[in-house]
Amino acid sequence: MTMFTPEHRKRLRSELLARAAADARISGAAITGSAAIGREDRWSDVDLAFGIADPGAIPAVMADWTAHMYERWGALDHVDVPAGSWIYRVFLLPGTLQVDLAFVAAADFRPLAESFHLISGTAREAAPIAAPKAGSLIGMAWLFGLHARSSIERNRLWQAEYMVSGVRDYTLALACLRFGRPAAHGRGLHDLPPEVVKPFEATLVRAIDTGEIRNAFRAVIELLIREVRFVDESTAGRLEGELRSLGCG
Repeated sequence: MTMFTPEHRKRLRSELLARAAADARISGAAITGSAAIGREDRWSDVDLAFGIADPGAIPAVMADWTAHMYERWGALDHVDVPAGSWIYRVFLLPGTLQVDLAFVAAADFRPLAESFHLISGTAREAAPIAAPKAGSLIGMAWLFGLHARSSIERNRLWQAEYMVSGVRDYTLALACLRFGRPAAHGRGLHDLPPEVVKPFEATLVRAIDTGEIRNAFRAVIELLIREVRFVDESTAGRLEGELRSLGCG
């Protein structure tokens, strides 16, 4: 199976937007994602958002559009990703093309980020999603750290690797916040300065081995302490000793 072409992607998106304009239940349709801000590339998927005039009709609208994706475009599978009042139905099409169709009541149909280009109908005033709070990221990082330590000591090494990776992910998210980059889903990582991300190479677990995992764990704990210091020195002072003790097993 060959990969989808940009031409096929464009044709599919145009057809879906035309279908939305003809669907009286849809009060607004927008292109979202990279195509909405002129950053679409060879690997981009199709991202569309729909406001539904009658909230009670959302299940029926989603069912109709799902049937269309399977019957017209040969969808292979789909999964729902809820986000607040929105439901993102994500389809996998032949050629590995991803199509995200987001559905929400008209009262909540609005830009959540700059990547929103209204094509038809109306939308409410923008209400961007707030960035995660640094305190929550710090809390999740030390929580994963506690479980990394216990997993190592119990010789549950695959779980330990998962937990160490979690500490790294939350620590990198803190770095993204520090530099004003998107902190969710790794979207801002490629924009971080090289000198910030280079030390994280030592946090990668390269083998399911106790010594390897311990070394990665110690390295990520030091980087977590570094990022916490940038957030708040007093918090770092309270946590530093306990965090370092986790890697001393």
